Amino acid sequence: MATIVRSGAGVGRSGTRGVLAWRARRWISTSGSDGVSDLKATLAEKLPAMQAEVKDVREKYGDRKLGECTVTQAYGGMRSVKCMTYETSLLDSEEGIRFRGYSIPECQKLLPSAKGGTEPLPESLFWLLLTGEIPTAGQIDALRADLASRSKVPAGAIAAIDALPTSLHPMSQLSIGLLALQQDSVMAREYAKGTVKAKYWEHTLEDALNLMARMPEIAARIYCRTFKNCKLAAPSDMQNLDISANYARMMGFESPDFDNLMRLYLTIHSDHEGGNVSAHTVRLVGSALSDAYYSVAAGMCGLAGPLHGLANQEVLNWLLELRAKLGEREMSKQSLTELCWETLKSGKVIPGFGHAVLRKTDPRYMCQREFALKYLPNDDMFKLVSLLYEVVPAVLTEQGKVKNPWPNVDAHSGVLLQYYGLTEQSYYTVLFGVSRAMGTCASLVLDRALMLPLERPKSVTTGWIKNHFESSS
Repeated sequence: MATIVRSGAGVGRSGTRGVLAWRARRWISTSGSDGVSDLKATLAEKLPAMQAEVKDVREKYGDRKLGECTVTQAYGGMRSVKCMTYETSLLDSEEGIRFRGYSIPECQKLLPSAKGGTEPLPESLFWLLLTGEIPTAGQIDALRADLASRSKVPAGAIAAIDALPTSLHPMSQLSIGLLALQQDSVMAREYAKGTVKAKYWEHTLEDALNLMARMPEIAARIYCRTFKNCKLAAPSDMQNLDISANYARMMGFESPDFDNLMRLYLTIHSDHEGGNVSAHTVRLVGSALSDAYYSVAAGMCGLAGPLHGLANQEVLNWLLELRAKLGEREMSKQSLTELCWETLKSGKVIPGFGHAVLRKTDPRYMCQREFALKYLPNDDMFKLVSLLYEVVPAVLTEQGKVKNPWPNVDAHSGVLLQYYGLTEQSYYTVLFGVSRAMGTCASLVLDRALMLPLERPKSVTTGWIKNHFESSS
């Protein structure tokens, strides 16, 4: 596949910008048409302008305040404190997530999909997150071929996973599996050799692509050995299948509709701004120049927490409890309203509704709802979710304790997975992890390309706060 590099305005041959532009041309002339050279060239062409923009912003606004941090925010998880940058996605309270400026519906419309598929390929979203450009189908075909060439999992990593007890939680197995891949880190190897700072992003990109290519098999092996008493349901076939379909086959799922669901799931869960636990953990650990394997493994440990990646599991459990409580009663707005109030009056929350940032229905929920309307409109669990969409916001609004009564992404995903036979709830966060690794790896590459420093915020004690305000009053 031929690659065209467009000349950016103001990019000369001198200085960092000129060097990067020259490297882009050199990669094309020496590396041929493989996917990684195309991706590197596209990113390298854009980096000078990105670096110049960051430099310009820092020079113009370096002393300006983005906001302030109150004592309540300091104790309250730093909610809404604007104190970091994150280039790959931005979460708007009204619109929801935008990936490099594109909404989820726009991504569904514009990003390349698999032949015969209806949802965007996660590989194409990775390209968008990294470069800011909508890729062509040809570029994604080349990237897929490159990922296939990287996908063989080393024997040592397989042995490490197979040595684990199947009673160990799937997310613990996943973190160990990722760390077992670290022995092949390009970043760690080149750093030990004394590589220069300007090349950190290249080494990190190599690690990111290798991790993305191998992580689905690691995850599928965990599923099969934990729940199906086998190594893999089918051997990896990334030469012929996209990441999502290959992942599904290795777990034992053959339905083309399930392939579409996996593509949708892996795309919409990949990135959600930089302040959530998993994304921020990857950023924080990576800022110490820990390689992608260390960083993403740490992020997976954060994702495993009940307040982050386990949310869809909790939603599904609540839905199953509701259905059991309904018994022979008709599933109606009135009966569900009564059960919702029963949940709230027992001191519990209604899971799957509300969000720390969003103030409207999560667009990730809406695209899953549209998928369900197309593929499983008569499923009883989907009917329950649909009716709750009409009932719960009114109940929560009447209660008056939440700022956002609308459903989030977790309100729907468990029901879709159950419908296609993926019923092992303790595995759901692994699916989330495979997706989130793509977004955080893209961001990690950009962190190194923009030469972001070690993160080191200042902390204070409760006594310091008291003394600070009492002495100034």
